[in-house]
Amino acid sequence: MKIRRILATAVAAAVTTPVVLLSAAPAFADTKPAAPAQEQKQNPTLEQLKKAVSDAQNAYDIAVIAQQNAEQELKDLADPENGLQITVRETKELAATAAEKKTAADAKVVEAQAKLDAATDDAAKAEAQKELDEAKAAAETAATEKTAADGKVTEAEAALAAAKTAAEGKVATAKTTAETALKSLEAAKKALEEAEGEEPGGEEPVEECVPEPKFTTVVHGLPEKVVAGTTVNFTVRVTNGTDKKMDEVYPYTAVHAFDEKGLKELDEYLDLEWSTAANPKWQDVDFGESLFVGSLNAKSSVDVKLKLTIDGKAPAGQGAAFVAGDYWNDDESCGGTPDLEYYEFAILAKGSNPGKVDDAKGKPGNSNTNPQGGTSTTPVNGGTTGSTNGNLANTGSNDIVPQIALAGGAAVVLGAGAMFIVRRRKAGSNA
Repeated sequence: MKIRRILATAVAAAVTTPVVLLSAAPAFADTKPAAPAQEQKQNPTLEQLKKAVSDAQNAYDIAVIAQQNAEQELKDLADPENGLQITVRETKELAATAAEKKTAADAKVVEAQAKLDAATDDAAKAEAQKELDEAKAAAETAATEKTAADGKVTEAEAALAAAKTAAEGKVATAKTTAETALKSLEAAKKALEEAEGEEPGGEEPVEECVPEPKFTTVVHGLPEKVVAGTTVNFTVRVTNGTDKKMDEVYPYTAVHAFDEKGLKELDEYLDLEWSTAANPKWQDVDFGESLFVGSLNAKSSVDVKLKLTIDGKAPAGQGAAFVAGDYWNDDESCGGTPDLEYYEFAILAKGSNPGKVDDAKGKPGNSNTNPQGGTSTTPVNGGTTGSTNGNLANTGSNDIVPQIALAGGAAVVLGAGAMFIVRRRKAGSNA
């Protein structure tokens, strides 16, 4: 269905956005207990969508500031008054002085040697030999000092070069972060525009969907360590714990990974396939698209088989599998899992020995979620939620390097909130 595809795009954009940045966005949470399912149906859907847009806008604004800070950090490194630049200049000056001393000392050795060669009596030879020995000792000291000074120049230049390389990497990451945050904002806005067009009096009638705590998607058998060049099999158990049949069930699953430094996405090395007992042929899982497993009777489950292959060329890194689901009924009622959960796994380089490996543990994509709530006040690094005055903006781009190990929390709340709390279904439309 059209709206589901749009909101799945919002989820995909949110999942791929660097995690620490998006954690600045408020979560769908509240300090009040969650309302019963019947009451939740009365919550204004448009307000939830507007909140998703607001959160996405806030994340994008912070991303822009982080990018500006990263670019300024790189620019500062080229400033002659930068500390590293000053160190390079000072060490070069010391090295030049040391080189001059060595040159002078070497010249005295030559002079002393000439004097010794010219000496004709024992007393003159002894005096010349003494001068030569002293000149050679001074030359050795000068050579040692020059070597040390040259080494300090090399160290200073290496430190400056490393800082520039790191700053350039931060700029690249910050730029990607801002671009991805913008995509998430655009997806959230598009979802809101579609929903507003379906309001009563608009082109289409509205059907509100609600979180269903008894509808779950749980991963089993995904190892917490996966070696590049291997394939692992696991399952997602989709359970309808309610007393009513669900006519159409759509699990959502995706895998996402970064290298150990968090600067490069590794998704190109990941291949995820799925199958079920009813449809045993393996099929590719398209990122951002829901799967379809048919209907699901009350108090029953269905297992979706998944096969994850990691290319042998993949570098070591950190990955996560994301799962959730939604359902649609013939009577136009609909809902979904209250949260988007993720299961972390480490990617080991090809040929590694993983040792004893336990199964990955599930974590909520939004650790503060109380479905259909208001806003969270969880800060980023002590800052104020939604504020560009927090530590993230002040510390430049250091805190925006994506770490998939910190995924969840508010990292996927923009997409997950739009996809699983406020959905639309156009009457009479086909999936």
